[in-house]
Amino acid sequence: MALYLGIDVGSITTKMVVIDERDEVIADVYLRNNGRPLEAVQQGLEMISSRLSRETILDGVATTGSARHLAAYLVGSDLIKNEITAHSIAVIDLFPGAKTIFEIGGQDSKVIILRAGVVVDFAMNTVCAAGTGSFLDQQAARLGLSIEEFGRLAQRAKHPVRVAGRCTVFAETDMIHKQQIGHSIEDIIGGLCDSLVQNYLNNVCRGKEILSPVVFQGGVAANQGIRKALERELETELIIPEHFGLMGALGAAKLAKRAKPCRTQFKGFELSRKPCFTRGFECEECGNQCEVIELVVDQQVVAGWGDLCERYRTSPRPIVG
Repeated sequence: MALYLGIDVGSITTKMVVIDERDEVIADVYLRNNGRPLEAVQQGLEMISSRLSRETILDGVATTGSARHLAAYLVGSDLIKNEITAHSIAVIDLFPGAKTIFEIGGQDSKVIILRAGVVVDFAMNTVCAAGTGSFLDQQAARLGLSIEEFGRLAQRAKHPVRVAGRCTVFAETDMIHKQQIGHSIEDIIGGLCDSLVQNYLNNVCRGKEILSPVVFQGGVAANQGIRKALERELETELIIPEHFGLMGALGAAKLAKRAKPCRTQFKGFELSRKPCFTRGFECEECGNQCEVIELVVDQQVVAGWGDLCERYRTSPRPIVG
């Protein structure tokens, strides 16, 4: 049975999905990067491997996410795709009638406009991470709540307060002020969810024609407070996919299956046990002074990038120095 692996390495989390020829999810992994994407990819490979039989051979691998190139160099990817493409493919296959995709992840958020199964427009947040998963995690931790409790409390708000949701710093300062003057935690969290949703719709979705059906995915789709605030604001029910937190990886796996490589470049699950690291330096061979990054796996430089002349983009070679 042919199996395909999709890897989505984002700013906060790494997701992996293995699918078969029928697009059934055979194994999946969702874990935090903790600022170390290489280690997260290796850990994810080990976890995926433990959920498959020893005889399993992958027929194709694709990477996506903000660290898709780094992950591709490490694992030996057959395909590298941007997040818009990966998320769209996952939705179009599952919900062919969908017209809008809301995707809110760890540090970024995006909206994708679909018409007749084709991406016609999209937008992403630019600077501020207000409303993304990392910000919500931070506020939940500051209040001594789990992210699950945070979402549930938001739904209990009777009189949600106004919170400045356009900036992470202002939002946190405003929340602290509201606590100090005596507002309940439920009303503060409810107000924060409402403000963050309005910020998302007014900024990321500005100028976009938001039509139903709307699919909501990404890690933040698990937050009931944000989910309900979106539904109230849009006056429509959102579609939450079964694998809402894995849709980028699922889309990447589907793209790998469509590509059907004659022979996969995947380097194998044993990669999870090999020492690897990246190193950077400034090349002084010419006046460009390129900032070069090299990936070292098992004492061999396996990839280099950042150089304009491609001097360091060579085949694997032993590490020197």
